[in-house]
Amino acid sequence: MVKNKTSNESAYISELAIYGIQEKKGNEIIRLDLRNIFSSVADYFVICHAESATQVKAIANSIEDEIFKATKQEPWRKEGLEFGEWILLDYIDVVVHVFRTDKREFYGMEELWGDAEIKYFQSA
Repeated sequence: MVKNKTSNESAYISELAIYGIQEKKGNEIIRLDLRNIFSSVADYFVICHAESATQVKAIANSIEDEIFKATKQEPWRKEGLEFGEWILLDYIDVVVHVFRTDKREFYGMEELWGDAEIKYFQSA
């Protein structure tokens, strides 16, 4: 797999995403470090949840704003904005998942990547 950015750049983008989540009071913020997993699709997954679709959308917008302000990067792909149950922001080496609480529990993203190193972050 060819990487477009250095590992330091993907770590920085993940930190910007986490800050964007904290700005809108996202819950149970985690970063999965996938760099040492052979079949990983990215360097990092950043995951959080919120109680309402409105807050999920606000968090996603905040993440986009923070990353764009610092790097001038738009997500390569984004999905889920219409319903606000699970919004995915794909920055190639960093993929951000913003769930509504019940959807996060249902999909269990953390369990799918059990070999990943997990770092927990405080909500603001």
